Amino acid sequence: MAESAAEALAKSGGGEDLGAGALVPGVAPIKPRYLTTKEKFHEFLETREQEKPSQDTGEGNHYVHDLAEPETKRIRLEDGQPGQLGEGPTEEAAEHLEQPQAQKRARGQNKGRPHIKPTHYDKNRLCPSLVQESAAKCLFGDHCRYLHDVSCYLETKPADLGPRCVLFETYGRCPYGVTCRFAGAHLGPKGQNLVQEEVVQAPPVRNSLDKVLQQQLRKRKIHFERAEQALHQLGKGHLPGPTPSATVPMVPGVESAQQAPLGPCTGTPPSSPMQTCGPLTDEDIVRLRSCEKRRLDITGKLYLAPLTTCGNLPFRRICKRFGADVTCGEMAVCTNLLQGQTSEWALLKRHQCEDIFGVQLEGAFPDTMTKCAELLNRTIEVDFVDINVGCPIDLVYKKGGGCALMNRSAKFQQIVCGMNQVLDVPLTVKIRTGVQDRVNLAHRLLPKLRDWGAALVTLHGRSREQRYTKLADWQYIKQCVTAASPMPLFGNGDILSYEDANCAMQTGVAGIMIARGALLKPWLFTEIKEQRHWDISSSERLDILRDFTNYGLEHWGSDTQGVEKTRRFLLEWLSFLCRYVPVGLLERLPQRINERPPYYLGRDYLETLMASQKAADWIHISEMLLGPVPPNFVFVPKHKANAYK
Repeated sequence: MAESAAEALAKSGGGEDLGAGALVPGVAPIKPRYLTTKEKFHEFLETREQEKPSQDTGEGNHYVHDLAEPETKRIRLEDGQPGQLGEGPTEEAAEHLEQPQAQKRARGQNKGRPHIKPTHYDKNRLCPSLVQESAAKCLFGDHCRYLHDVSCYLETKPADLGPRCVLFETYGRCPYGVTCRFAGAHLGPKGQNLVQEEVVQAPPVRNSLDKVLQQQLRKRKIHFERAEQALHQLGKGHLPGPTPSATVPMVPGVESAQQAPLGPCTGTPPSSPMQTCGPLTDEDIVRLRSCEKRRLDITGKLYLAPLTTCGNLPFRRICKRFGADVTCGEMAVCTNLLQGQTSEWALLKRHQCEDIFGVQLEGAFPDTMTKCAELLNRTIEVDFVDINVGCPIDLVYKKGGGCALMNRSAKFQQIVCGMNQVLDVPLTVKIRTGVQDRVNLAHRLLPKLRDWGAALVTLHGRSREQRYTKLADWQYIKQCVTAASPMPLFGNGDILSYEDANCAMQTGVAGIMIARGALLKPWLFTEIKEQRHWDISSSERLDILRDFTNYGLEHWGSDTQGVEKTRRFLLEWLSFLCRYVPVGLLERLPQRINERPPYYLGRDYLETLMASQKAADWIHISEMLLGPVPPNFVFVPKHKANAYK
């Protein structure tokens, strides 16, 4: 057995007593023999990397240790407080600390982080007509800005990143052809794109945006009759209910407002003045009442929270593998969906492994939310639709969405009632305890949500002001269970072990939603179902990351743009994974979600590397899976005071 990293350091004279670091409040209790200092931690990683020249990554290798943090994030400007990642104040920070007028805490999202546009990765891009192997000539002709010479493109194309193409092996054909960064696996001797006829299958992803629908949305040619009827009723000041035209068969010769189709195959009654195609169904004449909707029975199931940025489809596939029962897409802005934005509709995509899947909408106004709900009801395949009333970020809150709806009860009621009227699937809501700290609102809103028609509510046990400065208030969630009854209530907050999940279920909630816990260890769902602590090895964790990159290449593509997008989302996830402490290193089980790990040396080099809170080391892990980074690669984590250029 190879000696551990801690034993190797101890033999070199670096394993002296480091004090009772495990007794510090807010710090994970790691066994003393694994503890080390920041300097020795990074010295060990650099030394081990220099000992393995065979793992160098060629041209991109000199970027791995070139760390340049944004100046505003390097300076700690609050009473000499150490850095967010355990670092002490620098000399520049000390100078600023002496100037009271310059005191400003660097917190929240790093909105000013630099980024590289995807088009900058490939200076010479091949024309899409050649990539897609279209028989027709390029529509732009001589005015096309892309290359049409394949041989010229291949001369400037970077070397392949590996001998295997995930798309070719999975689907029998790679749609990216010569632009694929693993093209050697599926290009013939003359540069033709090979196809394995026996393996070809349709991609198992649903809810894609149709080009015809996108054009109709951009030209505003979609009519929302059901939404307009519901909004008209809401404008009169009473709750929307089944209208006579929606609950009784149409009588020929009687003029009545009919429902305009959202797609080419939507049938309408014969008396409709609009010409349509498709068979007439009972649903076109008699609409579902609220009590007739499909019920959402997920009591006792494990619910993966809709995580912005990190809750993408590849990550959800990882969590489904480890036992997540219910998944939900990332927060989608309703106005962007109504405008037909491709990037926003991509958040609604659903993999075939997601058997219970929902989408989450964010909006501040009843008209846009109701119209968006009607649009999704006709165009995508989901089991429920969730309203985001918990988003705390200023960009959403100041526009009246997210948490702001908790203080706008009239708008909130109109949104819930309007969406419930036009949806044929259950409507759920995710809320917080309130907006201001120690001013709880959830217990007053839950009975109203039950009466408005919400099928299920998820309560995050924190307020907007609190963010993550304190633990979630599960005692208050327990009080809210009674207020919400008989409507099921799910609880959310600070679940990182099966003990945490068991304590949460004792409050009487119908189930639990897991958010940050899944980011720190996606195998948490397995631990909860099997009621055990999993001392997962570093090689197993690397295999999980490798599967994520394969799923990412399937989802975002295997060309340069897709590879770098996969890398970016992998790095965002690694900024959370580094906070996980292996079970075998802990002095006390389980690890608490509010306990940050001190500097420690793992049982092998890879385990130590995965514990690094330095962006350059995350880049090194990504290079193990996706090859070297481009020379112009820039990464600044969304929620970390750490950067890589």
